[in-house]
Amino acid sequence: MLALDNVSFEVKQGERFGIIGPDGAGKTSLFRILTTLLLADSGVASVCGNDVVLGFDKIRRISGYMPGKFSLYQDLSVEENLNFFATVFGTTVAENMHLIKDIYVQIEPFKDRPAGKLSGGMKQKLALCCALIHEPKILFLDEPTTGVDPVSRKEFWDMLDRLKSRNITILVSTPYMDEASRCDRIALMQTGKILAIDTLDNIIGSYKNKVFGVETRQMHQLSQFFKTHKAVHSCYPFGDTLHVTPKDALLTSIELESSCKSAGFQDVKVFDIVPNIEDIFMNLMGQNNGI
Repeated sequence: MLALDNVSFEVKQGERFGIIGPDGAGKTSLFRILTTLLLADSGVASVCGNDVVLGFDKIRRISGYMPGKFSLYQDLSVEENLNFFATVFGTTVAENMHLIKDIYVQIEPFKDRPAGKLSGGMKQKLALCCALIHEPKILFLDEPTTGVDPVSRKEFWDMLDRLKSRNITILVSTPYMDEASRCDRIALMQTGKILAIDTLDNIIGSYKNKVFGVETRQMHQLSQFFKTHKAVHSCYPFGDTLHVTPKDALLTSIELESSCKSAGFQDVKVFDIVPNIEDIFMNLMGQNNGI
């Protein structure tokens, strides 16, 4: 299987571009190629006009990279990590403090603590500070909110909002569909392929398939029933409901509910819902897999 299969896209300067997809979609491989850490077998790619092979040294000077796994020096303190990364790029923390001040003030009380002993949210903030300390033109953030609590996730995206005024281009990957709304444009990605690229509103607006919500206390049994139902294209659990996409757009919720009850599922309620980004992604993923 190809890690990346005919991937092609362009990101505008100052744009926050989200790459949304599950584990194994190819997000990390893509970021490693764009940050010159991995050579592609074929194809071409450039960052800020610099070829990833011929101009790798220029790309490394103008890029900030925050990998998915915390990769700072765990035995160095917060302050020592920041000083180290500033020195690598030929600058100082004092010179560029204005770039990270809003973030650093939250971790400053722990500046003498080893990075390995910080909480997940604090590690996240420190990693972002280190990625910003040399004033990059572009930021690559590979699943920066994976494994942190919901409050830290929100705080991180709020920090990215504040970076918007500095015209820094941001590429961010995430498996969380709800984070798509925090991006200017998104690419939905699965098994190395890009399934759709556009603004969130345009992707949702162009989706024409009907989706039903189904409530029942027999979630598993009804889900199995829908998998063999001739009128159902797909069925996936979303929280305490099932989201069902019919094959025929003319099928009504009343007809589907009646079909369920005829099959012995009396405790069932079917209703129309507005498709969300998860529904669209699951549908596109099914098409990509030939379902």
